[in-house]
Amino acid sequence: MVVLSASILSNRGQKALVSRQFVEMNRMRVEGLLAAFPKLMGHSKQHTFVETDAVRYVYQPLENGMYLLLVTTKASNIVEDLGTLRLLAKVVPDVTGSVSEAAVNECAFELIFAFDEVLASGGYKEDISPSVIRTNLEMHSHEEEMALMLKKSKEDAAKEQMQAQAKAIKERQMAQMRDQLMSGGAGAASRPQTGMVGFGGGGPQQG
Repeated sequence: MVVLSASILSNRGQKALVSRQFVEMNRMRVEGLLAAFPKLMGHSKQHTFVETDAVRYVYQPLENGMYLLLVTTKASNIVEDLGTLRLLAKVVPDVTGSVSEAAVNECAFELIFAFDEVLASGGYKEDISPSVIRTNLEMHSHEEEMALMLKKSKEDAAKEQMQAQAKAIKERQMAQMRDQLMSGGAGAASRPQTGMVGFGGGGPQQG
């Protein structure tokens, strides 16, 4: 089986909330495939898949007018694809807590990670269970949290070091200013005082 993309759609399949591609496809092709889905679904008598000349859409309705959609190659094994779809349908509420547009938007990155646990690069299904996926996501979340804590710790340490350097520079500048003031005052006190010559009756007196 080869899954080209996995998506969660709202508004009866007309709005893509989350979409993950597993093979190289440009944005225009992805958008075109997703845009065609609601029209094809409306003409289909099947409730699980619909085909075009190029691809197969394997889908499952979720709550609140939402759909879980796999786009696969036509040569893909439909039985395996349906198994993948059922697994993802279990994973989505595990990740989001509730199947709503707001919940999906809030957990978009977690859903992408979950899709990556189920499907490998190239669109091939992994041999994995919902419990293992949940454990892996929790580990990923813990690692991410630890990485963020380490990053914050480094940033705080760098900030403290900058503040200490700025304080040391300011103290050196203040010390230099005090030294200059003290040396300037001592110089003025040690200079001999001289009177003014040639002013105020400096001429010869007559007897």
